[in-house]
Amino acid sequence: MNGRHLRPVTDELALHYSPLVRAAIHTMRYIETYGPIGLTPAKALKRYFVEWAAEAFVWPHYTAADLHAVNKVLNEQDFLPLVMLHDLMISTRLTRYYKGAMALAKQGRDLVDEPARLWHLLTTAFLWRTDHGRTMRRHDQFDGDWELILGVIDREAHEGASDDRIYAAILGMSEEQARRDHLLTASLYTHVLRPLTYAGLLAEVRTGTGIGMRHIYWKTPLWHAALRLPTDEPLSHIVRVFR
Repeated sequence: MNGRHLRPVTDELALHYSPLVRAAIHTMRYIETYGPIGLTPAKALKRYFVEWAAEAFVWPHYTAADLHAVNKVLNEQDFLPLVMLHDLMISTRLTRYYKGAMALAKQGRDLVDEPARLWHLLTTAFLWRTDHGRTMRRHDQFDGDWELILGVIDREAHEGASDDRIYAAILGMSEEQARRDHLLTASLYTHVLRPLTYAGLLAEVRTGTGIGMRHIYWKTPLWHAALRLPTDEPLSHIVRVFR
């Protein structure tokens, strides 16, 4: 599955569910107002912008309060969604590096006032061209059938579903079995549920703390507005997801 399965979004209110597109627009507006964002020698965004972004993005579970609860000062690596956004904006040519800073590129100037086109560009690249495995200690490669996976989530998350329920439905096993396979469920979260949530197709609510934490997912209005799914075809379980 790739970007051809995304239909043009005509409901711009639905795009507000996407933390990714909101943060991209905030970043491009910042550059328009204040100029290019300074970079460290390792090409990380400098702390002054990371602090600003934490306040401006209000990213779910990564608010300024959440981040400062564990970090006295914020570097880009402390704000995972910003790390991903930074890489994504460079790879999609919304921004570019110029004289030790990240500047707005022509494509960014063209799309900053076109949120639907911007979302399509970012989501296509984020879901199907981004190496999410690099954020894991055990790097793995996604090898699942997106069309089938989205079909399962479409059914299971219709009225809200836990992460364990979704994992079990995707893998064709019981929820108890899914809970025991920590490596596989962590990979499904990293490659599937987290990207869908960052794109705004799913909404996530967390309950509990520590090892007892559970994630509950719902389809957002953007899911219905943006996805073209073969709902008239029977669904089968995904037998082989990672390699």
